[in-house]
Amino acid sequence: MLKKIFNPPFLIISALIVSISLDVQANDLPKIAIAGLAIESSTFSPALSDEDAFHAKYDKEIMSYYPFFKDPKGLKSQAKWIPTVIGKSIPGGAVTREAYESLVGKTLERLKENLPYDGLFFDIHGAMSVGGLDDPEGDFIKRIRNVVGTETLISTSMDLHGNVSIDLAKNTDLITCYRMAPHEDAMETKERAVVNLLDRLKSGKGKPAFKAWIPVPILLPGEKTSTRVEPAKSIYAKVNPATKQKGIIDAAIWVGYAWADEPRNHAVVMVTGDIEETVKKTAEDLAKAFWEARFKFEFVAPTATLHESLDAALKSTKVPFIISDSGDNPTAGGAGDVTWTLREILHRTEFKKEDGPALIYASIPGPEFVEAAIKAGVGNKVDAYAGAAVDNRFAPPVRLNGTVKMIRHGDKNAETEVVVKLGSVNVIVTKKRKPYHYEKDFTDLGLNPRMTEIVVVKIGYLVPELYNMRADWIMALTPGGVDQDLERLEYKRINRPMFPFDKDMPEPDLSARLIPASDQ
Repeated sequence: MLKKIFNPPFLIISALIVSISLDVQANDLPKIAIAGLAIESSTFSPALSDEDAFHAKYDKEIMSYYPFFKDPKGLKSQAKWIPTVIGKSIPGGAVTREAYESLVGKTLERLKENLPYDGLFFDIHGAMSVGGLDDPEGDFIKRIRNVVGTETLISTSMDLHGNVSIDLAKNTDLITCYRMAPHEDAMETKERAVVNLLDRLKSGKGKPAFKAWIPVPILLPGEKTSTRVEPAKSIYAKVNPATKQKGIIDAAIWVGYAWADEPRNHAVVMVTGDIEETVKKTAEDLAKAFWEARFKFEFVAPTATLHESLDAALKSTKVPFIISDSGDNPTAGGAGDVTWTLREILHRTEFKKEDGPALIYASIPGPEFVEAAIKAGVGNKVDAYAGAAVDNRFAPPVRLNGTVKMIRHGDKNAETEVVVKLGSVNVIVTKKRKPYHYEKDFTDLGLNPRMTEIVVVKIGYLVPELYNMRADWIMALTPGGVDQDLERLEYKRINRPMFPFDKDMPEPDLSARLIPASDQ
């Protein structure tokens, strides 16, 4: 019978070897930081966005935000990740300078703690406006470069409604944006930005040899450039095949953000890669396709005045008939508290009686109303005002004298939600503004949107769940900080000529401009 050998020195040495091996493997991994701030900011809205609006995540809690980091053997295992600060705000008004400086300052301080970095994943939207800054994202990335240096490889993920300035194009190395509007590919795009970054680091190829940037003098709302319909559907379908060419890393088309009056706001095409002629030609082909389709862009849904939209809904037998209250859409940067549409609805005789056509209005902020409703209690009468605390240019606060049907606390955005019934109209009043995108947003409040004749939502094009729910749909061209009739807005600082403001403008120069690498 063999004796079992117990050799403590041997076990200790073995453990040390394993430990050293693991340390070597960890040290071989690239060190990659994560940072970014995302918001669409309308400069045509009087609203302001503060730091709280960003619901900022810090350090380790950031990793749980990205589903592609959940598998410990997947992308998470391929680098030593240093998350710093990410903030995602519901679109709104311009960000206060104080909020911007605070969030950027916190990001830079955290970046300084773990220098140096091989790479940085820069997760932004691209349409942030800040008082006194024309290009916040360009300013942000330059300040990041001042900390991390020019050698660090930065990969930027953006919304296609963002803006790409020369500063942003120069200081980023790899860049990509969504290819779908609505943005069903948002997380897929962020993952692509991370994969591109890892590939360039692991292969040793580093920064792309060429970055082509082409400004396209078009400024259109997302509701005219949705990839659900032509011509954007076909234009964006060209992007993925373009990236499969030899010598191309990625390609992207930015529609730009229409509701900020800044020189950087216009469409842009960018292509990155290692073969100069392929990079330039790909960018020029995509830019030409976008420009040549400019007269074909139309609204993604039928449009009408609010009066005409309500008439159509009342005549329709399709349930639910969804009306987009588009001018004050908080998902595009509207203040969200314009009362004009709700006031017009409540003036209509059809909705005065309780047995009239059922209508849900989602939603209007009114913290004082919410407080009054809580005091009154469910089932009791409440009489108070809501809305127009921020944007009262089109109508004053609206008086809501009705019955409290539901009070719900704890929503991340709204904090408290109240349903008040006036005649046949159920109005959702919130402590803080909230977009209503999902069926659960309604059913949690005891409402059944699928069985309600008319559902009015502060939105532009319908997000997927509302789109799939609709039996019919129309966009009401209502007033607000994100008015869909761009020619009704007073632009003073965008570059001109610009389509559609200058329909007979001469042909623009759509030749590719090569942007120097960040370390040049």
